[in-house]
Amino acid sequence: MAAEQMADRGEEQDRTPPTATPSAAAPASPGPEPAPVPPARPLDAIDRDILRILQTDGRASIRSVAERVHVSRANAYARINRLVEDGVIRGFGARVDHERAGQGASAYITLKIVQNSWRTVREQLQALPGATHIALVSGDFDVLLLVHTPDNRALRELVLTRIQSIPEVLSTRTLLVFEETDLGPRPDRPAELA
Repeated sequence: MAAEQMADRGEEQDRTPPTATPSAAAPASPGPEPAPVPPARPLDAIDRDILRILQTDGRASIRSVAERVHVSRANAYARINRLVEDGVIRGFGARVDHERAGQGASAYITLKIVQNSWRTVREQLQALPGATHIALVSGDFDVLLLVHTPDNRALRELVLTRIQSIPEVLSTRTLLVFEETDLGPRPDRPAELA
């Protein structure tokens, strides 16, 4: 949440900084090439601790993060900003229980696609309702897509009408998800970050 929004709501301006996202009003015309991404900086133990805290609770305040990793608020704020600017932190969000949110059917869909069509296919898959994860993979298929839909009828429509109508998609296979468990970081199960 942006500091201005928190101030408008009378909340403490001591939250993690927002991600730098391009403006929705940015022109779609081709412009200059984006600046090259700087090489990744190594993360130290404090950076890894900050990442674990924010993965567990993305709403943790700067003060709380600073206290838990034993640094000053200014140091914690600077570190979080650097992690955002370096692209280590891609954003802040909520983990959603899709079934309780009205998305009771989930599936992994594997796709075989025309060679060298990944970028085109990715753009079309990103526009699908309920698509939550897309990966280009190696093996027997080329793309792995995770979708959440209200029910099996909507899932069938998504696969048979939307996905299979993409010209670059050669074949699909749908794997229904019967039960999910989020393995995100938890205080009782420390996770190592590279």
